[in-house]
Amino acid sequence: MEAHLEKRFQDKIDQEIKIEPKDWMPEKYRKTLVRQISQHAHSEIVGMLPEGNWITRAPSLKRKLGLLAKVQDEAGHGLYLYAAAETLGVERADLVADLHSGKAKYSSIFNYPTMTWADIGAIGWLVDGAAIMNQVPLCRCSYGPYARAMVRVCKEESFHQRQGFEIMMTLCNGTTEQKEMAQDALNRWWWPSLMMFGPNDDESPNSKQSMAWKIKRFSNDDLRQKFVDVTVEQAKHLGINIPDPDLNWNEETQHYDFGEIDWEEFWNVVKGNGPCNKARLDARNKAHDEGAWVREAAVAYAEKKRKRKEKVA
Repeated sequence: MEAHLEKRFQDKIDQEIKIEPKDWMPEKYRKTLVRQISQHAHSEIVGMLPEGNWITRAPSLKRKLGLLAKVQDEAGHGLYLYAAAETLGVERADLVADLHSGKAKYSSIFNYPTMTWADIGAIGWLVDGAAIMNQVPLCRCSYGPYARAMVRVCKEESFHQRQGFEIMMTLCNGTTEQKEMAQDALNRWWWPSLMMFGPNDDESPNSKQSMAWKIKRFSNDDLRQKFVDVTVEQAKHLGINIPDPDLNWNEETQHYDFGEIDWEEFWNVVKGNGPCNKARLDARNKAHDEGAWVREAAVAYAEKKRKRKEKVA
């Protein structure tokens, strides 16, 4: 019976029919989605911290408003994704508790510090650019609620990427010091951005199965190569240099060859030993604890409203 259900399930996926919350699905498929969607949600929420730190220090009112809107978007993305995860039978409170305890992971990129205003431009250009490469294919994910949530997320991420590139362009067309600041930000964020796509395909334990289930559509290495090919040309337009001495256009493959990623650094950050891992979790726990009264008030108000409606009925 189980084998028959699995065959029907895979047939639906192969026919590009979306899997919905009430449909039968293998437990491993459900667990894979819970892990991926919750980690994605955590990344959006933790991702607010490096940039939120610069809202009060933005160089103009225009920049302040733009950054404030972006951070607000990221909060919304986290909420969409937690809601999508809940359709798989998990509780949002449990997912958040796993994040705050350090049990759950989020994107390693958010464990690096934002040291100058140029870092905000680099994050928008590189980090959100990498996110778009990863997330646009998720709009065709086999699980319906995740795919639908990603449509709006990707539209907003596209705006964030353009916003970041415009900041970098402004700096590169400014003073010598401003262009040097932009180059410094690129130097520090380039390699962590390449790490965002995850380990090489032969080292990724879940990638092959996720592609068979059409949760993912492209491999980590394919997405990383596409990102490099696009971003190198953008850097040329900015007039700043990719910090990779091995970067070279390959006429045979029609792609850029690039240097080896420091995977030891990647896994060290994933395991919680990055420059800002502790600071990020401390900040999230502090915000959660200090916001308890807001959540309690919202629940009390909702309960009072429910009782009022029952009394009228």
